[in-house]
Amino acid sequence: MERRTFLTGAAAAALAAGVAPHATAQPAGAPEKAKVILGVGGKPLLYYLPLTIAERKGFFKEEGLEVEINDLAGGARSLQSLIGGSVDVVTGAYEHTIRMQAKGQDIRAVIELGRFPAITVAVRKEKAGQLKSPADFKGAKIGVTAPGSSTALLVQFAMVKAGLKPTDAAYVGVGGGAGAVAAMKKGEIDVISHLDPVIAKLEADGDIQVLIDTRTEAGTRALFGGSNPAAVLYTKQDFIEKNPNTTQRLVNAFMKALKWVHSATPEQIAEAVPPEYHLGDKPLYLKAVTNSKEAYSRDGVVSQQGMASILDMLKTLDPELQGANIDLSKTFVERFVKRVSA
Repeated sequence: MERRTFLTGAAAAALAAGVAPHATAQPAGAPEKAKVILGVGGKPLLYYLPLTIAERKGFFKEEGLEVEINDLAGGARSLQSLIGGSVDVVTGAYEHTIRMQAKGQDIRAVIELGRFPAITVAVRKEKAGQLKSPADFKGAKIGVTAPGSSTALLVQFAMVKAGLKPTDAAYVGVGGGAGAVAAMKKGEIDVISHLDPVIAKLEADGDIQVLIDTRTEAGTRALFGGSNPAAVLYTKQDFIEKNPNTTQRLVNAFMKALKWVHSATPEQIAEAVPPEYHLGDKPLYLKAVTNSKEAYSRDGVVSQQGMASILDMLKTLDPELQGANIDLSKTFVERFVKRVSA
């Protein structure tokens, strides 16, 4: 179930972003699989901005890859497609690697794209007097990208922390774009757990009252007590073993995208994405990009602390995971990222 000028030269911008100024993708052998099918749940969301940049700036093509992107209704659908074999890789939430290990599926992340969830939980303005915190969400209709996706898990975690059960609310899949905005404006949902630019649009129009904001480090720490890795590129370990060069080239492309995002202005980012991603309001999109930039990964590495934070959240929500023997070292393969920055 996802961010968010050069200063005096590219090196300064890279250093300010925490990226090595001369880190360039190391050569990889010829890709074993030159055409790759990639699944994503809500591509226009800023949660997945590095994917759109890698596509639009030609970074996949530079790596000798043809990447076909299947935009599905939420991260849970992307995961299902990977397990079912209709996609080769997924840009989705890191937590899926842990969940699948518990189910006997060897799914591993190969690069971190987002270091904070970038998910915001907000209530409909008309309900703000009644729904003052997640403790008040019992019986509420909560809009999420898709049930089972990271947007649903985050709001469920907030509810459990507030003393409720995850099943105390109803979760409505509203997708990743204009449909999510419409669901709130029409009053079809009471609460929304979602991402920019959807949240930025609803904020600007005065439709919501924000309660939880993990677009920033401060907001993430307030909910989780530390960092909480978000979007990653993940795939089956079998794919990695059979296609190490292809995997390396995918990671190379995403590292280029992360570096570009960190050095680009909001205006450059807005020009790089399809116009429909602006939801009809380009100035608003610029604000959403500014709000979200802090969330994108600096080095592509999922930290040990972040892994533990996600596992703690999942164990809080899923009794089946409480007794599971999870080896976090098998949820992230770091050698591909390390090769880029070597």
